[in-house]
Amino acid sequence: MRALHQMRAEPALHAPLLSAHALRRLAILLAAGALTILWLGRYTDLDLVLADAVFDAQRRVFPWRDTWLTVTFNHVIVKQLLMLLAVGIVGYALVDAWRPRAALGALGRVQLRIVALAAILVPAVTSTLKHLSASHCPWDLVRYGGEQPYVRLFGAFPADTLPGQCLPAGHASSALWLVALAVCWLPQRPSRARAAALLAIGAGATVGYLQQLRGAHFMTHTLWSIWIACTIVVALIASLQGRPS
Repeated sequence: MRALHQMRAEPALHAPLLSAHALRRLAILLAAGALTILWLGRYTDLDLVLADAVFDAQRRVFPWRDTWLTVTFNHVIVKQLLMLLAVGIVGYALVDAWRPRAALGALGRVQLRIVALAAILVPAVTSTLKHLSASHCPWDLVRYGGEQPYVRLFGAFPADTLPGQCLPAGHASSALWLVALAVCWLPQRPSRARAAALLAIGAGATVGYLQQLRGAHFMTHTLWSIWIACTIVVALIASLQGRPS
């Protein structure tokens, strides 16, 4: 009876985490999301409106820039806790790759590897793109007491302008790799996986918003980080779900 149960359960272990139809639908959503974020940053003033709302024009400062909540809690404590979690998951994945744990199973192994790779790739890719970008942080701009001009995405910078290295939002990516935890409920419970992904996006957006309060990023910087994280996770699922573990 136990062997029969295992035989019946085996196909579920090798079922794809996401069907081809689901992957195509996510690809369309990601493409639409990229176009939307690009439009917001390139053709609207929403970034400036939101930054203006948290900037004290009379004192020429962002009041939340040096508070305990935005600096010590958000930028230090939260970041360190998430880094410890990421290191633990990556370490577990490495140990399993060296000595596969039978209790993990084929499905669990694929899920673990996706989460571990996301914990590495999401912050790494975001940080790399940030250091290659010319866009400035709000607190660097003349509009907010800095010295640099405001230039929209893909706009032309004056010849003497130094690269801002502020797009996408790096700190938000320290939480956005958590989107990958959604695979823990795939393929059996897609509604729970969706809820987990949305919670992780909400966590990353919150971390990013606290940086926006400081004047460290515009809203679209955080939105691009969310898009990058989701794209990486979907790409990892598509790449790894069909491979033998």
